[in-house]
This record gives sequence, C-alpha cells and structure tokens, in this order.
Amino acid sequence: MIVEIDKKSGFCFGVINAIREAENELDNAGKLYSLGDIVHNGKEVERLEKRGLKSISKEEYFTLKDCKVLIRAHGEPPETYEYARQNNIELIDATCPVVLTLQEKVKRSYEAKIDQQGQVVIFGKKGHAEIDGLNGQTNNNAIVIEGIADIDKIDTNRPVSLYSQTTKRIEDFNGIAGLIKSKMNPEVPIEIKDTICRQVSNRVPNLKNFAKNYDMVLFVAGKKSSNGQYLFSICKEENPKSQIISSIDEIDSQWFSGINSVGISGATSTPNWLMEEVADWVKSNF
Repeated sequence: MIVEIDKKSGFCFGVINAIREAENELDNAGKLYSLGDIVHNGKEVERLEKRGLKSISKEEYFTLKDCKVLIRAHGEPPETYEYARQNNIELIDATCPVVLTLQEKVKRSYEAKIDQQGQVVIFGKKGHAEIDGLNGQTNNNAIVIEGIADIDKIDTNRPVSLYSQTTKRIEDFNGIAGLIKSKMNPEVPIEIKDTICRQVSNRVPNLKNFAKNYDMVLFVAGKKSSNGQYLFSICKEENPKSQIISSIDEIDSQWFSGINSVGISGATSTPNWLMEEVADWVKSNF
C-alpha cells in the first residue's frame, strides 16, 4: 500500500501560535485555563489536557478570579477582556492576527455606520467562537447569516457592510454577496469585504491536486472544525472515495477493498502527529 501525507496540510500559523503559548505556560506553571477548546481537534485537546490545560466554558469563565486564561485563535468579544480587567485575570491572548484584524474592521465599520443606520452583516456559522467575537465588536447588533434563507433578515433599504467568517468557502461567500447585492435598493450603498483567511483558501488548489493522486484520501479533522468540513468538501469533490475521520478509531477496513494508494490530509486544526498516526495504522494493517 502506498501511503503519503499531504505536506501542505496541518496547523495554520494561528493554531501553531496558540499551542505554543499554551505549552510555554504549561512548562512554567503546569496548569492553565483555555476559554473553549484551544483547537477544534479532540485528540490535540486531550494531549494538552494531560499536560495541565483545562478547557472551560464561557459560563465557567465568568466565575473565575485571580488566574490565567488563554484566549484561543478564534478570538473573543470585548466583554471577555472587561471581565478579566475587573477580576485580576491575566489573559494570554492567542487571537489569530487575521481574526484580530477582522475584529477591528468590523468594529470600525459598525461605529462609522451608526449615524446612517447601517447594518453589519457577517456570513458565518451562528454560535461559532469567531462569530461571537466578531458580533461582540458591534454590541451584538450584527446580522449573522448562514445561508440564503437568512438573507431576508437584511433591510435592503439601509446600508450594508458584508464580512465573512475567515474559514468559509470563497465560492459560498461570493454567491451570498452577489445575491445580497441583487436584492439591495440600487441607491443604497453596500460594501463587500472578502475576509476569508488565505491560510485556508490557498490550500484548495494543492488539495485538489493531492486528492486526485490516490485511490482514496483519509481526511483527518475534528468534528467541530469548520475549515475541516470545508476542505474535506473540496477533497470529496475531487476524489469521491475520500473519507473524513477524527481518529484511527473511525477507520473502516472495508474502505480499502481494491485500494492501492492512500493520501492523508488534514485541516488547519489537525496536528501532524495525528496524521502520522493514521498513516502508521494504514501501513500496519495493509
């Protein structure tokens, strides 16, 4: 069996930075809170938990005092920082620079359009940590749209500034943007801001080529990973025999009937060690 790992897959720089910050603190103190899972990959979370990292919910966070808390790459709304200031919580801020820049853009856009009764519209997944952080820049007044069905929430007679969650598909964003523009009153201004992270989208051409080269692709991603679902959809389009797994426990031996080559790729939240574990499993069993 030919088994190869996609060398251009795995952690993006935002995740690498967050994990490095966590490991540095764990080396020094042996314990650290993370506001939410540090990365949308259960196996990597388990690894860091064994070293002393404890994931906490937003509800748990708002009961803490006098401690250290990591803000993961997805970012947080202003209320999180204000609570820390009032309760002697030292924040280790690992917000991804791309997300941080987007937060600042959304905030400026919201403040600039208050007098015009403008609307900040964000294309993304409701309840996703990044979306919560972005919405917080607007005092939670942004309109979050997940798809075509949500477009009716937009007042077509008021100015619109459209942004995107960084991990969405460019094709989907462009489609939504075009539809919103077509429904707007032509006399009302609309700003369309492509804020999709190129760390994700730039992997698409390589992934398309990679997927074509193997009889089957095992795409490794956490179940909560938005970019994992996106990149796997690209993989599946190019190679219908692609399978998405979060660990070796989910591999089905029946998938390998008639298979002579396997490619292994992963999301920007997938650690290299986990892809190597999958590769070793395939090599050992086939």
